[in-house]
Amino acid sequence: MLLSRMKDGQPEIFATVQGEGTTAGLPSVFVRLADCNLKCRWCDTKYTWDWTSHDRAKETVEIAVEEIARRVLEAAGDGVTNAVFTGGEPLLQQDELVDLAARLREKGFRIEVETNGTVLPTEAFAACVDQWNVSPKLASSGNADRARHRPSMLQWFAARPNALLKFVITSDEDVTEVSELAMALGLPRERVLLSPEGVDPATLAERSRWLADRCRTHGYRLGTRLHVFLWGSERGR
Repeated sequence: MLLSRMKDGQPEIFATVQGEGTTAGLPSVFVRLADCNLKCRWCDTKYTWDWTSHDRAKETVEIAVEEIARRVLEAAGDGVTNAVFTGGEPLLQQDELVDLAARLREKGFRIEVETNGTVLPTEAFAACVDQWNVSPKLASSGNADRARHRPSMLQWFAARPNALLKFVITSDEDVTEVSELAMALGLPRERVLLSPEGVDPATLAERSRWLADRCRTHGYRLGTRLHVFLWGSERGR
């Protein structure tokens, strides 16, 4: 499997607390996969896919599934039983992730997957996932509509009660776009989470106060980026 690297060159597998979504604060081991099929202008992990600005050979590493599982167990120690597959876009490597998830579930792990909602999960992989953290990209992400918006894929996730849809918000136009999409998908408001865009604590705090008012108006959840408040943009956190 192709993983991103830490600053020290090791595969980006690390234990921390989940920073976003409904499980924010939950101790978790993250496995960050490389490559993505979208190009978000505000992405804070461009080193996983932007090979015009980053050196793919230096930023990624090929590693066997069994070695990834070993490293996850080592990072987890005795206190962590939640594993998060993130990226990049993890579903580009979902065939291998089936094997990894199965190995971890045998050890009592719960599996979360963070995805942009443009790749359809296989039945085999879906059976391994406890929670989908789906982050559909809005027009403000800078991606072409045909690339970022796949209605049939989003309908698949909307039909799963274990899927939360999380949106990065930069403006009122984004909130309007979310409302239109949620209505089209028939999503209950409690499964829609709005998160402010920002990669430093001061920016997030200011935008969170603004976004809290919009969430109160529309009945959506307000999401934070706990890891940014704690560690800023430090890799491996």
